[in-house]
Amino acid sequence: MHKMTTLFVHALLSGDQFEAWRIVQMYQQHKNSSLDLYEDLITQSMREIGHLWETNQITVAEEHLATSTCNFILAYHHSKRTSNILYMTERPKAMFLCIEEEQHDIGLKLTSHLFEQSGWSTKLYGANLPLDALLDAAHEWKPDIIGLSISIPYHLVNLKKYVSQLENIEHQPTVLVGGRLVEQYDLSAHCSNKTLLIKDIKQLEEWLLNNSAGVKVNVQH
Repeated sequence: MHKMTTLFVHALLSGDQFEAWRIVQMYQQHKNSSLDLYEDLITQSMREIGHLWETNQITVAEEHLATSTCNFILAYHHSKRTSNILYMTERPKAMFLCIEEEQHDIGLKLTSHLFEQSGWSTKLYGANLPLDALLDAAHEWKPDIIGLSISIPYHLVNLKKYVSQLENIEHQPTVLVGGRLVEQYDLSAHCSNKTLLIKDIKQLEEWLLNNSAGVKVNVQH
């Protein structure tokens, strides 16, 4: 693990928001892009914390404290990055959520922040959103993109149900699927050929560059 990542992990586990933000500022002196920060520091740190929890090297309470501290850093960084964005009257829209019973939403927040910083209008619904509630929200707001996150293998049965329902909405949004499982496995059998599978943040950034804000989204798969 990189030295700065080690320091960041320690700050998160200690719940030290001031120290965690100081490390983020140090990191950005060398790499100022959100992509590098999210992929190389935050994502790697949260993976290490997940490993420590899975191997019983930290307690559940420590894992929750680290996640809460990371959420604070993400929100604070996002507010700094978006405060000077000049918003257009008409912006493409994207909504993000974890499918039912999924609780891991850090990656979802990173994704929502990147869309927002690219000029999109976003709504972040977070963890464990039931399909019926999602369909009601999507019918009302009519987003161009609906982003789903999935990390646990036994939730795959829900993924296929969500994708099928969402791609049949009248205004035909593009369904984007990300999360740890997409990086590790081929999930094409659980989606349609219209579904956009995003393996990592760098692939997401490339997609955003090719589908710039202000242009009606019409994804070709």
